[in-house]
Amino acid sequence: MSMRKIAFATVLGSGLAAAGMAEAGTIIFNSNTSDPAPKAAFETAIAEFEAANPDIDVKFNVFDHEAFKTAIRNFLTTEPPDVVTWFAGNRMKVFVDRNLFEDLTPLWQENGLDEKMASSRSAMTIADKQWGVPYAYYQWGVYYREDLFEQVGVTEPPKTWEEFKEVGAKLNEAGITPVTIGTKFLWTAAGWFDYINMRTNGLDFHIELMDGKVPYTDERVVKTFENWKELIDADFFLANHANYSWQEAQPFLYQGDAAMYLIGNFIVPQFPESVADKIGFFQFPMIDEGIPVGEDAPTDTLHIPAGAKNKEDALKFLSYMSEAGIQGELNAALGNLPPNKEAPVPEDRFLEAGFEMLADAAGLAQFYDRDTDPEMAKIGMQGFQEFMVKPDRQDAILERLEKARQRIFKN
Repeated sequence: MSMRKIAFATVLGSGLAAAGMAEAGTIIFNSNTSDPAPKAAFETAIAEFEAANPDIDVKFNVFDHEAFKTAIRNFLTTEPPDVVTWFAGNRMKVFVDRNLFEDLTPLWQENGLDEKMASSRSAMTIADKQWGVPYAYYQWGVYYREDLFEQVGVTEPPKTWEEFKEVGAKLNEAGITPVTIGTKFLWTAAGWFDYINMRTNGLDFHIELMDGKVPYTDERVVKTFENWKELIDADFFLANHANYSWQEAQPFLYQGDAAMYLIGNFIVPQFPESVADKIGFFQFPMIDEGIPVGEDAPTDTLHIPAGAKNKEDALKFLSYMSEAGIQGELNAALGNLPPNKEAPVPEDRFLEAGFEMLADAAGLAQFYDRDTDPEMAKIGMQGFQEFMVKPDRQDAILERLEKARQRIFKN
């Protein structure tokens, strides 16, 4: 496929080269996909879009990841492009609240996305409207050593909380740490909070908490911590985990010292060849089986800035990027999952399992630090790590988090 029509610029720092006003029939597309694989994947998708729409040119401006975080705040208010990449959850909400993203509810309705992207719809919805189109996501769940499970007589991964605790007890009895984790950089502890809270209280409650609408001292949050404490008291977690990063905690799984790791699918390329075929995946167990199932699935998204000059063609581009075939091609190159449930899934056993799990989910969360206010996320994750080390401080931690919530969400 020829890519002569892609006007391409790599943008470093906060400069806005080639990101100015669009001409008629031209889409200005500013992206944070600077790594080689995603950049190439988008170049191919753009070339295919232009071939299907010969009257439209796409000027594709690629920013460094960190530079983009600063640049997007500048260009959305000064010289808005026509399309931008970003993230679902609270990171999207920041720009929606400032009226900087276009309402894309009509696009969702016209393309049947309420059905095709049902699992990610909640992550794209604010005030009953959809504000972007997801193009990729990936699952979180429990990666585990099948051979170690077999060693302790477990032939099937646990599906319920009681089964999960029973597996942990068998592993401990055999001298195997049930769960490896490194909380040096805090965010891995947030994964445990997300899942135990969603399984205890449901996704809707979890999102209300993320939005600052529920006190951290609420009895339902207390119940989440009580469930979490059951695992801490049962010695589920790697000793001295606060001394390890998420990468430094991996060898315990690979060497057979620990049996499970709650983590995102980005861990899969790290698996050593010697153990890769011994590692399986399962959905985080159910605590209250009457609660609709929510999952953590950080989602990458496309948006049209409210000040875009060429919204008509931008809508055509986003409609194109929502199509099952395009999402399948794009995510095969990215190594992620297509949010469109009709899309072909890359041939990978972990992605296939994740696709089925997320497609059947009642809704998706974006992970704690994407779903709540950034300052609240920092304080919350500090509290989660502290709780995992000193669970007897539960009440004091929740009171501290509640004081932060009242201050941060006072408006």
